[in-house]
Amino acid sequence: MARPVHSAHASKAAANPHGIAFILKKSLISALVALVLFSLMIGVRTEAGPEGQLIYWTRFGDLAVLVAAVFFGSIIVELLRQWIGPSKTISLLPESANSTLATMRRFLAPALLVFTLLVPVIFYDQRYILDLGILVLTYVMLGWGLNVVVGLAGLLDLGYVAFYAVGAYSYALLATTFGLSFWVCLPLAGILAAFWGVLLGFPVLRLRGDYLAIVTLAFGEIIRLILLNWQHVTGGPNGITGIPRPTFFGIPLTNTDDGLAAMLGIEFSATHRVVFLFYLIFALALLTNWVTIRLRRLPIGRAWEALREDEVACRSLGINTTTTKLTAFATGAMFGGFAGAFFATRQGFISPESFTFQESALVLAIVVLGGMGSQLGVALAALAMIGGFELFRGLEQFRMLVFGGAMVLLMIWRPRGLIGHRAPSVFLEKPTEISSAMVKEGHG
Repeated sequence: MARPVHSAHASKAAANPHGIAFILKKSLISALVALVLFSLMIGVRTEAGPEGQLIYWTRFGDLAVLVAAVFFGSIIVELLRQWIGPSKTISLLPESANSTLATMRRFLAPALLVFTLLVPVIFYDQRYILDLGILVLTYVMLGWGLNVVVGLAGLLDLGYVAFYAVGAYSYALLATTFGLSFWVCLPLAGILAAFWGVLLGFPVLRLRGDYLAIVTLAFGEIIRLILLNWQHVTGGPNGITGIPRPTFFGIPLTNTDDGLAAMLGIEFSATHRVVFLFYLIFALALLTNWVTIRLRRLPIGRAWEALREDEVACRSLGINTTTTKLTAFATGAMFGGFAGAFFATRQGFISPESFTFQESALVLAIVVLGGMGSQLGVALAALAMIGGFELFRGLEQFRMLVFGGAMVLLMIWRPRGLIGHRAPSVFLEKPTEISSAMVKEGHG
């Protein structure tokens, strides 16, 4: 009779952890994860030598400082969390204010869509705003692509920049080698990126959580190192130059007789190409959003959500988890490939320095801060992070400190992101009792 009582106390203590041992254990795990992640980012620094060879040096002192900061920071955050209490018990706003915010939220997405559509009209003479808008929309598209893998399927991917790079280099090599146009290379870049997504999906079928994150992180670094060292194909650290600019379905946006301005009979302006790029990435981002929403309503989208909620239960319901994971990786990678092709044609030059782990971390931060599974939340997070970086550019290095603190505070009070949306698309609104006869084998 004593064993059940002891088990009950143990389970209760595990469910309500407040002791110093729990805090130290959690902080130690966080420090170990930071050690693994920062070992490649901070501990070992690589750079291309004067003759193109790879040189490296170590910075173990900086690595130790960061790991110690994560360890003690985790202790402080956990103490604050226990002192403040669960966020669900805090209601800082009255009920009327909450209802007003809910009403505003319904009109937020259409208002944001209309404003984005009018940005080139309102800021036509401000090149900086147009370039910033293109950059924000690129990260919105990347965030929506990664949201398929992380937000819908629940697969933590730290190497998403690899698919971005595959799309960019696919377009650059196809366009410069075979002279193919952007509109021919765009679907090819997406297909090749999806192929690499499937290649990544096979080895990680049995992995989940931290192990999956480490493998995907390594995949992203492998792709970057291949691009850096496969010099006779990718150009190595020198990258690929002279990437063709996009055309309006074969009509160049140049100041020539066969250019778009001459055909329309208007005065040529360099802003025309910037506006065209703005609407091009806007259309690609909307396509990503539309396909994601449509897929979410299909059986494959519901299988992604089931996989995210509980993989064991998902498999017990007869869902093929192998196909589900591979389709999630392939779909997310395809959108990353599209964004990479756009990046290459917009820049006209690409190199491995554009596809580092920081890009993966930034896109993942956009998805997590916006709310995994929320399309609107990801768009708002991309606007806040990318636009915020530029807004606080005058503060130089202090802006990173401000954003780091803001991210920590947001994760404490809004652990599911700005607009947390993890409710499955299909669920029972009321608990329903099911007869035991209905759960027999072959009856559901």
